Amino acid sequence: MEENKKIDYDNPIEIAEGIFWVGFLDKKTGLHCNPYLVVDGDEAVVIDGGSRPDFPTVMMKILQTGFSANQIKALVYQHYDPDLCGSISNFEDMIKRDDLQLISASENFMFIRHYSVQSKFYSVNKNDYKFSFSSGRTLQFIRTPYSHSLGSFVTFDLDSKVLFTSDLFGSFAKEWELFLNLGNHCKECVNDQNCPDGLEICPISDIEKFHASVMPCEKALKYALNNILEVPFEMIAPQHGSILADKKVIQYVVKRLAQLKGVGIDGIIGNDFHFSNFESWFSTK
Repeated sequence: MEENKKIDYDNPIEIAEGIFWVGFLDKKTGLHCNPYLVVDGDEAVVIDGGSRPDFPTVMMKILQTGFSANQIKALVYQHYDPDLCGSISNFEDMIKRDDLQLISASENFMFIRHYSVQSKFYSVNKNDYKFSFSSGRTLQFIRTPYSHSLGSFVTFDLDSKVLFTSDLFGSFAKEWELFLNLGNHCKECVNDQNCPDGLEICPISDIEKFHASVMPCEKALKYALNNILEVPFEMIAPQHGSILADKKVIQYVVKRLAQLKGVGIDGIIGNDFHFSNFESWFSTK
């Protein structure tokens, strides 16, 4: 996208009305973490706030939007990995609200509680998979179990039509831009190693490799894709990798992921694994 050339990554970036990217360009690891701030009136919610080392950058960008820390009423964690949850105690120390809520699935809280949590737990399972601002603006939560943890889910903002997908649609790449930009030949590509548009690194290949290594199996990935396609989203904002803002790009990436083979354990043992050594092992004891 042309707008990638105009982006100032040192500042918060408004990706949709009231939705800000507050991450940073990490040139060392290639695993770009994307915390997001959802603003509604004088209230805000942070989605997948980031790791402890990332916190100073994330909070600085939140403050640059004009919001103070104590206007944040909730923190959403779509699974429990430290690259999302590591900064929980930092957020709590800055926000200083007795009514601050940590929003996640019940299955995640047994792990999230180890991040020095002081705030109230808001279980999506027990709240009809929804959370509302005081204005009535609603965030809807969609279950994506085992993509990649049991309690994984994605978050849909009904107002902006942005779908925050956590690790789904993420990628691992050192050549990174905030918005995914595909060349003219991508949809007809048959050889990721010989790009007709001259790209040295294929962004689609990076997305596939990430999912093949992070997601547990093909069934879990397809089940997650099936669930989110029931949501009328217009933009996909993952926690890693680039934002998908073009409908045709989204369709192409979904198709590639739905057809992806060798995901997780399936890539190690295949789909025809049989537990054949049970009887023989016991018969020799």
